[in-house]
Amino acid sequence: MTEPDGSAHLRAVPDPDESPAAPVPVDNPNLPEPKVTTTKRRPVLAGWLTNRRDFLATARHAGANLGYASMYHGVRLPVYGARLAGMAPRGACRLVASTGRWVWDSEAAPLRSFAVRNEDVEEYMRLSRLRAGRVRLRGLVTLVAAVFGTGFALWLYVVAPAFLYAFAAGGVLLLGWAGQQPDAPVVGPAVLKTEVQKLTGTIVLRGLDSIGNAKISAAIKKGGEMNGLRFTSEITRDGPGYRADLDLPYGVTPEDIMEARKPLASGLRRKVGCVWPSPDPTEHEGRLVLWVGDKPMNETTKPAWPLAKSGQVDLFKPVVFGNDQRMRDVAVTLMFAAVVVGSIPRMGKTFLMRLFLLIAALDPRAELHAFDFKGTGDFGALEPVCHRYRAGEEDEDITYVLHALRELKDELRRRAKVIKNLPRSRCPESKVTAELASDKRLGLHPIVAGFDECQVPFEHEEHGKEIEAICTDLVKRGPALGIVTLFGTQRPDAKSLPTGISANAVLRFCLKVMGQPANDMVLGTSMYKAGYRATMFSRSDRGICWMAGEGDDPRIVASAFVDAVAAEQVAARARTLREEYGNVTGHAVGQGPKESEAADILADVLAVFPATEKAVWCERIAARLAAHRPETYTGWKGENVTAALKPWGIKPGQVWGTTDEGEGKNRRGIDRADITAAITRRDADRDAA
Repeated sequence: MTEPDGSAHLRAVPDPDESPAAPVPVDNPNLPEPKVTTTKRRPVLAGWLTNRRDFLATARHAGANLGYASMYHGVRLPVYGARLAGMAPRGACRLVASTGRWVWDSEAAPLRSFAVRNEDVEEYMRLSRLRAGRVRLRGLVTLVAAVFGTGFALWLYVVAPAFLYAFAAGGVLLLGWAGQQPDAPVVGPAVLKTEVQKLTGTIVLRGLDSIGNAKISAAIKKGGEMNGLRFTSEITRDGPGYRADLDLPYGVTPEDIMEARKPLASGLRRKVGCVWPSPDPTEHEGRLVLWVGDKPMNETTKPAWPLAKSGQVDLFKPVVFGNDQRMRDVAVTLMFAAVVVGSIPRMGKTFLMRLFLLIAALDPRAELHAFDFKGTGDFGALEPVCHRYRAGEEDEDITYVLHALRELKDELRRRAKVIKNLPRSRCPESKVTAELASDKRLGLHPIVAGFDECQVPFEHEEHGKEIEAICTDLVKRGPALGIVTLFGTQRPDAKSLPTGISANAVLRFCLKVMGQPANDMVLGTSMYKAGYRATMFSRSDRGICWMAGEGDDPRIVASAFVDAVAAEQVAARARTLREEYGNVTGHAVGQGPKESEAADILADVLAVFPATEKAVWCERIAARLAAHRPETYTGWKGENVTAALKPWGIKPGQVWGTTDEGEGKNRRGIDRADITAAITRRDADRDAA
């Protein structure tokens, strides 16, 4: 309820045995103000004047148009001269006629006619006297101009005839200019422009009204202010487009607008690739930043990648890899993160992964592992700098990768021991730092491993489970130990991208996908519902993706385009840096991974399973395996045992046992008879082969 003075109150529930209670006011008039004011200074200079890239882009655009117009009209100057000369007689007639009208005061003739029709003698005589004075003065001016002009022409004819010809030519051209038809000018525009409508507040409100949000439409009809809808600043020019900042009606969030980009673009009369609504992370949850570009993002010329020609990388610092809608640089920090890249085919996923590997290659300390399971050699440019490299999906390729991953697994354990033994003063956060990575004695240099089409090894019948287990361990423990993993897939589902990997990946890049499950598998749970939808990209939006994990909110990024030729040039420069640093190893010098023996899980389980026990809990088997072979089974839990035995047809069941405290419980466990039966079947199959 509301009082007459505008204050709100709550009405008490009446008691039938008592008189009605007085309303309790809710708005305390003496409640102090927060006295917190936020201010934001507007820039002194326009944004394009303070940003070097924007200034150069503006200058190049203006200079290109000026240069083209000069060339266009310069070639046509003779044609212009001939056409103007042909129109000179008409221009001369127009000049004589307009001069006569001026001398005889023709513009006042309607006034004199009006006085005659009204028989206003006094007004007519006043106008006649005024006309007579004007005619005398204008006639004298015309006569003097004609006499002096003729004299000046005769003087030029005697003294400097060349100047007379120049004046005459100029006069003819001027008369021709005056003789043009308004609908057929001699000199047309060199550049035909299709004007993009300037963004105004009215257009913004029209666009917001068109998305069908009831709260926004009601606020616009009521004027907006009472419902919270208002512009917080002027619409400004921001890069190659316009920026509008406004508060949305109460209860409406920017995500509601992001979900309706197509109807919003229709209301703004722009292509959907021009319209990019987003929240403002520095303000409240109802602040909308609406950026509307002049051209779609996929049609705007991208700035060159800063590292394409020169430069070196420190993986512990942000590195520019692309640009946003406003063509501003976007950086990513690869260290301390696992990366997932997903999209449908032919949208730029492999190009993006290769770009990340090129960035890693430009850090001479980094060790690269590049695995292309598509088999087309998209990572071929990186061979000269890779410690491990493979392209293909045959059994020998999977075996090579398996041995390389076992090496990484051993390296992960070694690094954990090194970090553990370092003094707290050198390693205060128990993770690899830039200083530790630069100390060659410790061997804690960054390791970057990229798996394109990662679903291929994960689904391999024989080695898939082991590869998945190692990769999951690398994703979980690797970032703190200086190991970065990148996984790319065109089929983002639970099989292609195991949950243990997708749930622990920090950096996520989602190019175009076809549905909500794939979108959320790459970007994270409920991202689609929150408005971050890679389904909105079109087939022409190659290289454009949602990036999540770098910053508070996901953002749109277009990755830099580096083709195979440019990638080879970057890799050659990276090879030189590595030779100077002394880090050319493995595949780059013709050495492959050592072929390690795979753990025999059945034999190892049987070894820790005494004949006196009929069944044992899975968690106890994991503890015994870790004690039996610590180099292989350290960190294993009950679910690891279950997953390792599943390919052999062994399923856990409920097993009664006693805890260390003496309490009896039922838990998941394995029967010893199932292990011996699986070994018998396996040996029989081998003998038959």
